[in-house]
Amino acid sequence: MDDGVTYEEFVTTRARALLRYAYVLTGNPDDAADLLQEGLVRLRGAWPRVVNKRDPEGYVRTIMARQHISSWRRRRREHLVGSVPEERYVDRGLERAEHDPRLWEALMALPRRQRTVLVLRYYEDLADEEIARVLRISRGTVRSQAARALGKLRADWSPVFDTAMTGAQHDE
Repeated sequence: MDDGVTYEEFVTTRARALLRYAYVLTGNPDDAADLLQEGLVRLRGAWPRVVNKRDPEGYVRTIMARQHISSWRRRRREHLVGSVPEERYVDRGLERAEHDPRLWEALMALPRRQRTVLVLRYYEDLADEEIARVLRISRGTVRSQAARALGKLRADWSPVFDTAMTGAQHDE
């Protein structure tokens, strides 16, 4: 690029090509226009630094690609449904685990504080702040004790699946 190119001249000469690039990324003309606009806004803020490196188009294309990936990741996490389900979700696995004596044995093998944190969190359904207040420890300690306890439980105990409840059959 010439050293004397202004931001406005760059946008005037390269906007069409950048819009095509945005369309190829998004597959939608409206999203492409939004993506181009966001890329050009960010380019404007960095123009003096970018023009010194003589690659404003590379910069704006990189910004657009990263922005598109970020929006794609955000949308991927959302799971929109048309209507609210009529019934509540019941996890039969939790019911089976609750009646599994091996779980209670594994829970009893945990250090007292870890066991207490898990019971308060999952059995009594208390929030971390409430657990911290009850046990007179910090919220961070509640979280670390819960993480350690869950890691130990995962390593020491795995649920037994009842074939009558799941409909699955296992050959042993």
